[in-house]
Amino acid sequence: MQAFYASPVPVVIYVTPAGANAGSAGCFLTLAADVAAMAPNTSIGAAHPVELGSVGNNERPDGIMTKKLENFAVSYIEAIADKRGRNVEWARAAVRDSASITAERALDLRVIDLLARDLPDLLRQLDGRAAGEHRLHTAHATVERLDMLVRERVFHVLWRPEVMFVLMLVAIYGIVSELSNPGAIFPGVAGAIALVLALYMGTVLPVNVAGVALILLAVGLFAADLFAPTHGVLTVGGVIAFFLGSLMLFDPAPPAFRLPLLAIVPATVITALFFLFVAGAGLRAQRLPVKAGHETMLGQVVPALSPIGPDAGSVRIEGEQWNARSATPVAAGERVTVIGRRGLTLLVKPQTPEAP
Repeated sequence: MQAFYASPVPVVIYVTPAGANAGSAGCFLTLAADVAAMAPNTSIGAAHPVELGSVGNNERPDGIMTKKLENFAVSYIEAIADKRGRNVEWARAAVRDSASITAERALDLRVIDLLARDLPDLLRQLDGRAAGEHRLHTAHATVERLDMLVRERVFHVLWRPEVMFVLMLVAIYGIVSELSNPGAIFPGVAGAIALVLALYMGTVLPVNVAGVALILLAVGLFAADLFAPTHGVLTVGGVIAFFLGSLMLFDPAPPAFRLPLLAIVPATVITALFFLFVAGAGLRAQRLPVKAGHETMLGQVVPALSPIGPDAGSVRIEGEQWNARSATPVAAGERVTVIGRRGLTLLVKPQTPEAP
């Protein structure tokens, strides 16, 4: 409002087209304008404050904070209406009682100044009208439209609970994928970026802490079931916790900030399948026997190229000749089993004869 008051040129607010509503903050803005105009079949009012910032901490709607916000909003809109010479009583009712009226009724009650069919009609009625210390000359005015910036459009589309929910899923999938498949890089980077964006959105959207806690518990149960032989018991618990946490994530909150079941159910199923198959496959791959490196030589049975004792000897393994040592003397040509390695020397023992 300070920008309106400090503006060197008069500010005109025009509520249009038919069916539009100047509600909530729009009511404050319309009353604060130098000239308030509306198109026929529009409405104004319903400016009672809504506690978007505190609905997630389980504060009751009739709590102290609600009363403080209501009293502040009432005094604020009274000051605005009084400054512009508009109906203070109705302005108070718009906040206190969520009163809402049509454009025609608003004109009768001195809530607005003009009723205009369209923009040309508005400019015609504004021409020659006094607005504070200025007199308007709009008969031949050039109209320039200021569209939203690209970043404003992006935030306008993305600033929704569904988007935050998807970002949380991407963060979970990406980070867990990186942990189960170290070195993949991309999943970890994507997950970290999604986590930062989700946390940033969580500072504005009405997030319920209990819902977030249940989702984190679900992730912990999913991860634990990958390592613990529980035969899927922890995964079942994780699915239940994830579903309940998703239901509570934006509850209690206004309907516009709640997640629909159409988003929660598929997300729950996909998350359960992800941990059962994708993350599980990555961890199982890490547990496979080593297929390269010196570990592959352990347990192999090879011939002795020369007599092998505690101090000298050699064997041929995988096409290479290696020094070998054995606590039990081995004759040249006998077969030995590799049991270890010390630097460039293999530790061997005589092959155990197979039982008849």
